[in-house]
Amino acid sequence: MSISVDIEKKLGSFHLRVAFEAENETMALLGASGCGKSMTLRCIAGIVRPDRGRIVLNGRTLFDSERHIDLPPQQRGVGYLFQQYALFPHMTVEKNVCAGTREGTRAERKAAAQRILRTLGLEELAQRLPANLSGGQQQRAALARILVGKPEILLLDEPFSALDEHIKWKIELELADTLRSFPGGVLFVSHSRDEIYRLCDTVCVLNEGKSDPKTTVAGLFRAPLTVGAARISGCKNISRAEAGAGGTLYCADWGVSLKTALPLRENTAYAGIRAHYFTLSGTENPITCTVERVIPNPFSVVYMLKTPGGALLRMESEKAEALHTGDTITLHIAPEDVMPLTE
Repeated sequence: MSISVDIEKKLGSFHLRVAFEAENETMALLGASGCGKSMTLRCIAGIVRPDRGRIVLNGRTLFDSERHIDLPPQQRGVGYLFQQYALFPHMTVEKNVCAGTREGTRAERKAAAQRILRTLGLEELAQRLPANLSGGQQQRAALARILVGKPEILLLDEPFSALDEHIKWKIELELADTLRSFPGGVLFVSHSRDEIYRLCDTVCVLNEGKSDPKTTVAGLFRAPLTVGAARISGCKNISRAEAGAGGTLYCADWGVSLKTALPLRENTAYAGIRAHYFTLSGTENPITCTVERVIPNPFSVVYMLKTPGGALLRMESEKAEALHTGDTITLHIAPEDVMPLTE
């Protein structure tokens, strides 16, 4: 599977500008609510028409504004799993799945549906109506309806948003098995970095409608390139910064200069540090702070620390560090954990 997307879409004051390529992978579109993730999937599926651009799937042009190509959804070879699954409420699971394909005779469509139902462990539920299924069973039924049509790519739009917290983990494991067996590619929309980390190979971060360059999931968490990517990946500490000589960053909000081992770019304007990377011992990158607040959590402790520049740093530790409000301490951060970020 290969897909190339380069599109724009304006809706009022919102401007979607997305460009990425994916090939034989599970790629995430990650971003906050309202950043354009679902809109991107709808454009690929043919539900929404972009204002300009091009979408190519496995060498077939699905949309091209200059050549006036805009294939209807049923001709695109795209399987779209909606957030609410969109099962037909008056039809049994088997009939819902049969509705996913128009190929072959009625008997052949039924046989294909039964094969998919067996594969996804839904055979015993074939005659039930969607209202009599659990959230996880509804999701599998919706996936079965998609897969029976033999799509070239799967579009999964926040597939766990309709599930209760206590069953999400089980359903995520089941979905992971399905994705591994699917021969095409997958575009996975989520605002959960944990889901992305467990299920996806690559990620494209969307920030206010604009896409960052695609990176590996490991790369996003290890060294995000932009402020938006750092924030959505869970970075709690971000300061305005200016690049200096010898790989240093003057972090204006914290009032300190920190050495980084990561590449500095011409448009580097911020620095990021993850809250759990600080230590209270060492010699590199010292930051003198005052403990402003101690916040205990069930499995960790959060310390809010006032820096020389006045802004607060957040440090997280899985063990209590015997720190108290008003204490003066010196933090240290390894150069490889100081992240240069662009706008």
